Amino acid sequence: MSNSRTFNWCFIGAGTLAKTVAKEILASGRHKIAAVYTRNFQKGQAFAETFGGTAYESAEAAICAPEVDGVYVVTPHNSHYEYAKLALSLGKPVLCEKPITVTAPEAEELFALAQEKGVYLAEAMWTWFSPVARKVKEWVDTGALGVVTHVEIYHRCDARGYAPRCSDPNTAGGAVLDIGVYPLTYLYRLFGEPEKIRCVGELGGGIDLWEDVTLTFPGGLTCTASVSMCDPSYRVELYMEGDRGQIRCGNFNAAREAELVRNDGTREVFQAEGGYLNEFDTVAGEIRQGLVQSPLVPPSATVEVMKIMDECRRQLGLVYPFEKESGTPCN
Repeated sequence: MSNSRTFNWCFIGAGTLAKTVAKEILASGRHKIAAVYTRNFQKGQAFAETFGGTAYESAEAAICAPEVDGVYVVTPHNSHYEYAKLALSLGKPVLCEKPITVTAPEAEELFALAQEKGVYLAEAMWTWFSPVARKVKEWVDTGALGVVTHVEIYHRCDARGYAPRCSDPNTAGGAVLDIGVYPLTYLYRLFGEPEKIRCVGELGGGIDLWEDVTLTFPGGLTCTASVSMCDPSYRVELYMEGDRGQIRCGNFNAAREAELVRNDGTREVFQAEGGYLNEFDTVAGEIRQGLVQSPLVPPSATVEVMKIMDECRRQLGLVYPFEKESGTPCN
């Protein structure tokens, strides 16, 4: 960020991810936490004592706190829409954790509201604020790989113990929304909107445990994203082949390195930081510029990926309890 003044955040949410993010961005000295809100006020107070700022008993009071420059929504998935909408309605810029909402129509509504209010909104898809992901896209777009012929992308891990929300159908837990969003976003950003979507997987305990999502793109390229939140053998990687070489990228969603190996034997290795600070520095700068959306994570990409995930849930027959109650499931 070019502005020397710290950027002051309101954190809506004080759970596992909020703590991880707070620790990283505060260490830079470029960001501060001015306000925090969570439904458990004592939890909010404990967060504020550790990371700074003031805990508030209402989300509106936290968002409207005098020092707040922007709002970071880091609650369970099912309440992203509620808090992002509230902040936008109050005229505050929003960085909302992925997935930005539970369904595509909700995402479209939020971006329409942001446009109407002239207020910034972006999905906190840290992958695409990362220089490494953008370098991989540059290699593909400029033909360094040639014609892409084969793509494998995996996000398989055991996420059940990460946070209670991951396995809770009442908070829109499960594999596709929590971790499937990474490979599906990656494929969309590289190849655009798919012509065909096929999703097979397994449901259990009211959530999706795993799925293989096959996307067919214009021109015939077919890619499968293998996603699991209950696989103890950790595998998070991207491998691509083209008629001019191969690309490998481990931990693609938070990558610090990607490698291009050309058919002539030459190698190009690109390295950069892959943490949360990329997105917070960038978003703070974009908000200060007066932007309403991020060029790096545009609304169209966020909405189209939400549509892919809506279709995956439709094919799996995955409907969350709160959708059954409201009568508005994605399918």
